[in-house]
Amino acid sequence: MTAPAKLRHIALSVRDVAETQKFLEEAFGMTKSGDAGRGVYMTDGTVCVAVLDFGGRAPGIDLDQPFYGVCHFGMWVDDTDAAIAAAEKAGGRYFEGNVSDNPNTYFEVKIKGPDDMVIDLTHSGWSGAVKNVTPL
Repeated sequence: MTAPAKLRHIALSVRDVAETQKFLEEAFGMTKSGDAGRGVYMTDGTVCVAVLDFGGRAPGIDLDQPFYGVCHFGMWVDDTDAAIAAAEKAGGRYFEGNVSDNPNTYFEVKIKGPDDMVIDLTHSGWSGAVKNVTPL
């Protein structure tokens, strides 16, 4: 049996990356941990929050109007293929992406769960995220 998946990533679709970055820094003390292709990665020291400008069209979210808010979350797993299989067995389905060992990319496998919820799966993590922490 593999170790449980760890929630370590949340992606936000925003209108203004700089404004959201400043808000997260000032309101919650988050720090920038890296640049993303469409924005920045912010962290609280454990979780990576991607602040992304998709122009109101977040991947996997099909609406007739622009979408801003939480567009997906990510699970850090030991074995991506096993996690995909477990998700499919539980009723989920592969959406897009592939497993990569490139340390400079955070594009990972995306699956869809109930209500077309988009979930990232990765075995290599995200900028600013820490896989294992000591629980309370």
